[in-house]
Formats: sequence, C-alpha cells, structure tokens
Amino acid sequence: MQQAQSEKLVSGSTSFSPLKDFFFSSQYNGVVASGVSQKINQPALDGANKKSLFQEKVRLAFDREKKKGVKNPIIIGSIPFDVSQSSCLYIPESFSFIKENNSELFNFDENINTEGINVLSLNSEPNEDTFKSAVTKAVDKFNTTRLEKAVLSRVLNIELSNSVSPKNILQRLVKQNPGGFHFSIPQADGSVLLGASPELLIRQQGREIISNPLAGSAKRQPTAELERQVSEALLGSVKDRFEHKLVIDEIQRLLAPLCSHLDVPTGPSLVNTPAMWHLSTQIHGTLNSDLTNVLQLACLLHPTPAVCGYPFDLSKHAISELEPYERGMFTGMVGWCDSHGNGEWAVTIRCGKVLGNTVKLFAGAGIVDASCPQSEWAETEAKLGTMLNAFGLGSEEVA
Repeated sequence: MQQAQSEKLVSGSTSFSPLKDFFFSSQYNGVVASGVSQKINQPALDGANKKSLFQEKVRLAFDREKKKGVKNPIIIGSIPFDVSQSSCLYIPESFSFIKENNSELFNFDENINTEGINVLSLNSEPNEDTFKSAVTKAVDKFNTTRLEKAVLSRVLNIELSNSVSPKNILQRLVKQNPGGFHFSIPQADGSVLLGASPELLIRQQGREIISNPLAGSAKRQPTAELERQVSEALLGSVKDRFEHKLVIDEIQRLLAPLCSHLDVPTGPSLVNTPAMWHLSTQIHGTLNSDLTNVLQLACLLHPTPAVCGYPFDLSKHAISELEPYERGMFTGMVGWCDSHGNGEWAVTIRCGKVLGNTVKLFAGAGIVDASCPQSEWAETEAKLGTMLNAFGLGSEEVA
C-alpha cells in the first residue's frame, strides 16, 4: 500500500500539494512525502544527546511505524532557530526517494501567471535605520565583550491583493535555483515554509558525513568582468575570511571527536547562486561509530556561527537584544532522517512563509568588527532577491 501511494504522489501533476505534502531535495537525494502518520513537536533541546527527550520521541515514533510494517520509516520537517521552541516534524504515511530532475518532478505548469496580483503593503522588520543601528551596536559589543560575530536578520512582510500558490512558488524556486536545497514543509499555523537554501548543515550516509558551511557573501553582477572583480575581492577579503573561519573552526571542533577522519580544507572556495557569491568550505568525515544518527549531528552543529555568531551564548544574547522579532523557523534547519540514521539537513535560509495572500521573507548578515551598516543592509537586500524573484517581485518592483 505504501509503495502504491508513493508512486501516485510522484507521478501525478496535481497530486502534490504544499499545503499538506512534504518535499526536500538536493544534488545528493530527495524525498517527497504525503499524509501524516505522526507529528513530533517536541523541542530539539539537547538533541545531540541520544538519551534526550527529543531523541527518545523520535525513536518511539520510528518504533511505532515499524510495528505497522514500515521497514525504514523517515521523519521530515523543520526545527526552529531557537531549539527551545516547538519542532515541526512529521512521520509521513507514504514517501518516495527521488533522483529525477526536480524541475520536471511534479509536471508543474510551464507558465505561472502572476498578473493581477499586486503588492498592497510591504514593510521590513526592522526597518533600514533600525537595522543599521543594530549593526553599529553589535560592532560596539566587539570592543567591550568577547563577542566576535553576531548574525543579524530582518523579515520582509508582504501583503498581496490575491492568494498565491505555494506550489507555483516552489516550481519557480526549483527552476531558478537548480543547485539549491529545495524544501516545502507545512507549518502548524497553516502556512507553508518554502525555500532554496544554498547551505548544507550535515548529510550522513552510513558513517560518511558532509557539511558545507557558507559565510562571507557578495552580490552577483551583470557582466563577466564585474563578476570576476567581485568574486576575487570576496575570496581575498580579510573581513569575510575571518567571518568564514569562525564558522569552520567551530564545526571542526564539534565534529572532530566523533570522527576517525575529518578532512577540512585549509581555505575557502567560491560558490554561487543566481543571486549571491559565497565563501564555501566542504568538510568530509568518517564517523567513529555507526550508532550516531544525522539528526544528532544536526542538533550538535545547530545553530552554527554562520547564522548565530560566535561565541554562541554571547551571540544568541545579542540577537535577542537587537532583533525585534522571533525568527521562528528562519535560520533553523530543514530536512529528513530515516530510522537507520541517514539523512540530510540544510540551513533554513533563502526562504519564506506563505499563508493565503500574506508572505514573510527572511534575510540575514554576519556582523564582525569590520562590518559597515550600509554594506550589511545591502547584503540582506541582495539575499532577499532569491525569494522575491520566485514571487515575480524583483527588487526594483518593491523598493
């Protein structure tokens, strides 16, 4: 029965609905799932500990599925930035692993009509002046505390004249960002969390693991020469390399005790999305034991200095002091894990929430001692481009 349901879910052009189904895909693998067998909203506190209440809830949920005859059940969903808040995780009734070209997976309509949908209101929380002031205050903290990096973010609240289709937005994200980690997860408030993250938190297959943190960014440019100049400047930037190294050093510190082998490149490389250039370091490792699951590793690393800062306690406190809103799922993690411990979790960035005719989009920037308020605001503007383009709202239309 499960296999038949899975085949129907993948093959039908109208069967997939982001309002009730689940989707996560990457260059490595992907999952499309339907139906809710179990929900897990237990906060992921102490989730790196196999004996934690969170891990016990996951284990019991897997056991219940196995008793139903599911040989290797999966869990799929999202975990918030603040792991003391409720998780949004599901054991689906049916699922399939996918390797097809994502743009063709659901046989989406070739043309997405956004005509007649107008922006009624658009506002940034915080606004530009408040965000820049927060950057200045964060920089001041570097001189008076041990804080070395804080990631500050903003939410763009959009009200549209008509409801938008999350399915159409997902299609656009897949087509416009083919190299991203694409996801669509229904949320407890009736919204849909959608995105095309460029950043892999952790992937595990057997004892082999991969983490690919990003930190240090620059906006893509319209000509080849400008692209060369901007990308080379990013790769040579003392400020951005310092910001990036804080992330890599912390991930290495956390993973090394669990690995018999951990390969960490000596310096970053460049990767790009349609909107941004990023400094990237791909970390490969082999675990000491096959008893560690990918959800434990994800909870161990989350939140990384790429989305929180460094040191963790000081940066988390700075965020709570300087950001005027709750991040919720933004800069959390999204992905899946099977009962054998394999799976994949991405950082929940380049994302938004859709609920009827209201949209919330998110973007952040890493603040270090050399940060300039205007440059950090401009970075968040550029990062918002991924989601704005998916909605057919280029930055020039909403400035």
